[in-house]
Amino acid sequence: MAQDAVPANTLPEIRVTAPSPIVKRKPAAAPASSRVARTAPAPARVPEPAALQQGVLPIVTDQFATVTVVPNEEIRRAGGATLGDLLNSKPGITGSSFAPGASSRPIIRGLDVNRVGILENGTGAGGASDLGEDHFVPVDPLAADQIEVIRGPAALRYGSTSIGGVVSTTNNRIPEALPACAAAPFQSYGLPVKAPVANLGQPSCMNAETRTAFSSVDRGIEGAILLDAGGGNVALHADAYGRRAGDYDIPGAPYLGDPSVNPGRQPNSAARGDGVSLGGSYLFDGGFIGAAVTQNDALYHIPGRDGADHQTRIDARQTKFTAKGEYRPDSAAIEAIRFWAGATDYKHNEIGLADTSDPTTDGVRQTFTNKEQEARVELQMMPFNARFATVTTAFGLQAGHQELTAPSPDDPGALYNGLWNPNHNSRIAGYVFNEFAFSAATRAQLAGRIEHVELSGSTPDFPADFLPDGSAQFSSDRHLNYTPKSGSLGLLQDLPGGLVGSITAQYVERAPKPAELFSRGPHDATATFDIGNPNLTIETAKTVEIGLRKATGPLRFEATAYYTRFNNFIYRRLTGVMCGEDFDSCGNGDPENEGRQAVYSQRDAIFKGGEFQSQLDVAQLYGGTWGVETQFDVVRATFTDGSNVPRIPPVRAGGGLFWRDANWLTRINLLHAFAHNDIAAIAETPTPGYNLLKAEISYNTKLNQSWFGAREMLVGLVGNNLLNEPIRNSVSYSKDDVLMPGLGVRAFANLKF
Repeated sequence: MAQDAVPANTLPEIRVTAPSPIVKRKPAAAPASSRVARTAPAPARVPEPAALQQGVLPIVTDQFATVTVVPNEEIRRAGGATLGDLLNSKPGITGSSFAPGASSRPIIRGLDVNRVGILENGTGAGGASDLGEDHFVPVDPLAADQIEVIRGPAALRYGSTSIGGVVSTTNNRIPEALPACAAAPFQSYGLPVKAPVANLGQPSCMNAETRTAFSSVDRGIEGAILLDAGGGNVALHADAYGRRAGDYDIPGAPYLGDPSVNPGRQPNSAARGDGVSLGGSYLFDGGFIGAAVTQNDALYHIPGRDGADHQTRIDARQTKFTAKGEYRPDSAAIEAIRFWAGATDYKHNEIGLADTSDPTTDGVRQTFTNKEQEARVELQMMPFNARFATVTTAFGLQAGHQELTAPSPDDPGALYNGLWNPNHNSRIAGYVFNEFAFSAATRAQLAGRIEHVELSGSTPDFPADFLPDGSAQFSSDRHLNYTPKSGSLGLLQDLPGGLVGSITAQYVERAPKPAELFSRGPHDATATFDIGNPNLTIETAKTVEIGLRKATGPLRFEATAYYTRFNNFIYRRLTGVMCGEDFDSCGNGDPENEGRQAVYSQRDAIFKGGEFQSQLDVAQLYGGTWGVETQFDVVRATFTDGSNVPRIPPVRAGGGLFWRDANWLTRINLLHAFAHNDIAAIAETPTPGYNLLKAEISYNTKLNQSWFGAREMLVGLVGNNLLNEPIRNSVSYSKDDVLMPGLGVRAFANLKF
């Protein structure tokens, strides 16, 4: 046992792409034969990046607010089936877990759906996950290479609906460079060499990767295959994935207050999903342009009393086209021009029994469709010396259109029926980011955004006894316009000892979204009767955040504290009234009423809290390094009268031990969630605390390629909820009917060829 001091640990650079339009990296260049001469041409092929050592906590210190990075190897080890499941234990982040393993959207600092953006390769994920907690996010971690969670001013790059933050996933579906020749040229696979005419003599390369896993808690299986090939000026990518899981095991009875119902397994919680994608890029001198087509399908069940009784399930399908490109001209004024574009065609059917006693009544209870298009272009200027600082400026223009429908299942063609009438959402925005380098140690950022939003739809029906003035309101077409304006200021300062301090302030306005304005009926999967408010005004958030981070040496950590004041905070308020199929049924006492009335409302609110995580390499042990890691997060959210904002995550604290060397990683970690009693006065119950114990062991090694051509292998075992604790998630609408999965073991293997 070696007791020597742990040497200073300088980590490989973490490349993040989502936080700022001012990107400091160099582009991937095209092959040499297609380039004109430049002063310092970039390499023809992107090299294999320096891998972040397994288990090392990634800390980002060059951004003006907290950025949580989940690198590829951690995604493979963690293995969440949804982004919410994967990120659920990260400081400041939880998952909505309406249907664990199938539908769980990330919640950042207590803010969800309409305040958290989800991106894939720079464009919106699409789908309908922001329209209902039961809807899945059409971005599967099996296809992700890195996930970045961005908070603070950088969210202005993506729009006012990202007040809470942005969850950005990246993969190689649109290649930005030729694949590294990590594998042999094509001829080693028995294929003929066909050198491009424009680049005779440069071998073409093909790399492959497989990702597989098995889980005991739901008898689940998942797998993916990814292919990358390229030569000359063309790079190609293809991937396919699939997953299947049954009803998952739980420690006890699922329904709060009813211990007799199906103890040991969560009813109606099975899920399956699959997807396929094909993309390619053309590389040229100083840049690239590429596109991809992706298909995502899912069929999953909705757990809970109502979901199990009605055998509710969602059958979803999404087709998505995305494109992006970058050009760095040989110019004294312009450093880079970038664009992103995407189009989504999404539809899902909510299927279930109309009559729980009659299986012949199984059918479509609700349909959602989303047709969405968006485009964003950015112009990054060359840095210039303004005497007091070196200034770098980036301009952006963003536009999008969305058409949503949720027709009545009984009469799809009827006007003013269904959860909402077809509505349209058009938006256009401009933004600017300025970064000032006063010195190598002191930097500042000033950013602003203005957007124009046009919404058209029809108002809900309001009976006379619902409105304060006692007058009835009938459905009518509405055309609403909003012009949200936002700005931010940040300061980043290098401090002694490798520390970096930051302080940011931001002012963000958000326009209401269609579901908040125009909802007016039963939503079967969530068992709610949603009532929109077409008179909602712009929501405003004013935030101050301070941070301290350290990324190098044996101690790595980040600490953040924030305070946000909301004016006209829009939230979904459960009233305690039960409804049937229309307004007249609400509160009439009919025992057949199954929908909880949920009304969109506005009030001023205050969110404040903080996050901390650290990792300390203590000493050398048996040729590796052992150490300690800790984490803590808290968010307190109240309205200005002191009452509680509903559905807020609990205070959490945790820690553990790890040991790692060049190949092995072992970890054991305990996360304690305190009991959550700061609840809304109506229709919300307290949530007991819990202890979540996890352990893992993994092995990563290079291989002799004579072993079936594989060149690298990552295998491991992960144990989750090892104490088999009954865990209920305080942010979930269905927490009283849905327990999180119990004790389970997951085995995984990742091979690169």
